[in-house]
Amino acid sequence: MKNNRREFFKKVGVGTAGLGLAATVPFAATANTSNSFRHAPSDQFLQIGDGIAEANTDSGKIRGYILNDVYTFLGVPYGANTAGKNRFMPPQKPEKWTGVKPTIWWGNTAPQIMDNRYASPDYSFADHWNYDDVSEDCLKLNVWTPALDTKKRPVLVWLHGGGFTNGNGIEQDGYHGENISKNGDIVFVSINHRLGPIGFTDLSGVGGSKYANSGNVSQLDIIASLEWVRDNIANFGGDPGNVTIMGQSGGGAKVTATMSMPAAKGLVHKGVPLSGSMLRANDQEYSRKLGEYVMKEAGLTPDTIDKLQELSWREYIDVANKALEKMRKDNPTPGFRGGFGPVADGVNIPKGEFFSDPNGLASDIPMLICTTFHEWNPTRTSPELEKIDWAGVVENIKPRFGDSSQKIVEAYRQDFPDASPADIWAMVLSNRQGAISTANAKSKQKAPVYLAWFGWEPDLYNGRMKAFHCIDICFWFDNTDRMYTHTGGGDRPRKLSKAMSASLLSFMKTGNPNASALPTWKEYTAEGGETMILNDTSALKNNPDKRGREALPS
Repeated sequence: MKNNRREFFKKVGVGTAGLGLAATVPFAATANTSNSFRHAPSDQFLQIGDGIAEANTDSGKIRGYILNDVYTFLGVPYGANTAGKNRFMPPQKPEKWTGVKPTIWWGNTAPQIMDNRYASPDYSFADHWNYDDVSEDCLKLNVWTPALDTKKRPVLVWLHGGGFTNGNGIEQDGYHGENISKNGDIVFVSINHRLGPIGFTDLSGVGGSKYANSGNVSQLDIIASLEWVRDNIANFGGDPGNVTIMGQSGGGAKVTATMSMPAAKGLVHKGVPLSGSMLRANDQEYSRKLGEYVMKEAGLTPDTIDKLQELSWREYIDVANKALEKMRKDNPTPGFRGGFGPVADGVNIPKGEFFSDPNGLASDIPMLICTTFHEWNPTRTSPELEKIDWAGVVENIKPRFGDSSQKIVEAYRQDFPDASPADIWAMVLSNRQGAISTANAKSKQKAPVYLAWFGWEPDLYNGRMKAFHCIDICFWFDNTDRMYTHTGGGDRPRKLSKAMSASLLSFMKTGNPNASALPTWKEYTAEGGETMILNDTSALKNNPDKRGREALPS
């Protein structure tokens, strides 16, 4: 499915002041147009054309553009088309090309169900997702860099959210790499990779050795992108020996899963999971059973399993999703939803808990973890829910917490005595159990772990948006004005953003986020629960939600 494209300049972050150039940009390859750049006005902020922003990769030369003094390359191939015989297979290198490949537009979004993606006007306004062509030829990445020189800048590789099923490398304007690349003097890379059933169908139980890696090809795509960074990023002024992987929500889980992979050793040097992490991959007994359901739903046998590679991507995803529904119905497991995600096959991803060995994989990789106060705020677009009382909060969380609900609400009220019932409702639903479990596991290894909790709230939707899931992304990347529908824009969010991005840059460079922009940020310990509260006035606190978390079922 193809959604309507936004105008080019909206995508690259140029406002109406740049629209006068739009008519000439696509034709910049002619000799006369190239010469015209020599006489460009001094305030011209876009350069595009022959000989401008050209860089070498191991597959061939590429040409991007320079916008606001940042070299920008979009849709750079790091892997071959994953359709047909390459479906369910580990990523292959892209075919080499001759000449210069233009890389001035986003790569295709990985196959996913796009139906009703913009069904809610409120969410479409607030998040204004960027989606375009959907294709299995999706192994593409984007690069922003201040210069094509030999300076070894820290590199940040962004892993997008959307669980393991949706999303792309620029689905939000908050993901844009221009500002932090320019202001922080770093190289920013974002990637697209396979998702959902196409990225995580484990056919190894029914298809044999040919499909041995099929349950983890999405994660292997991420490894391939990191290998591309290792082999090419020096041509973009980056340091392949200092790479931070960072992701939010499902992207945060990809961070911890990637750090656990033996193939990531030497490719990843710091990790930053935001609002999501995982400590275990799917059990392979489960993933192989799901693969068998997929085969049967398609009407195939082990001898004809290759026919799954002949279906269109939409046909295949529909088959796989029906198989998942049937498996859930046939094998109900309370509290476990399962689905298509990373598989603990013992080869690509280890079995057991990640980071469990104090001297094992990722033991030398520092980690910075952040979540938000109100990740899953139920009142965000529902004003009537803001008036809920304490009894209503208890009643609404009972389906999830049962008889413990009253005790949980009372415990959170002790931790946050000034919070309203709606605030506590959101905080209980958005509790930090996952982040704390990850921090505790990582704290047993020698590299430090730092923990943050984002509590800043925008003055939008009459204050109901709160510190919602995704809001902090644009703060880390100096994008609070660009992502104005999350922040409102202006000085207030910009001030916190400058402090947060400075801390992120310090962490990327040294493994320590202390940059004097925030209060002294101590390492997290399981005993102390040291947490940096990020807000208009930030503060380091020990176990700020201790009573509430202890009241939650383990």
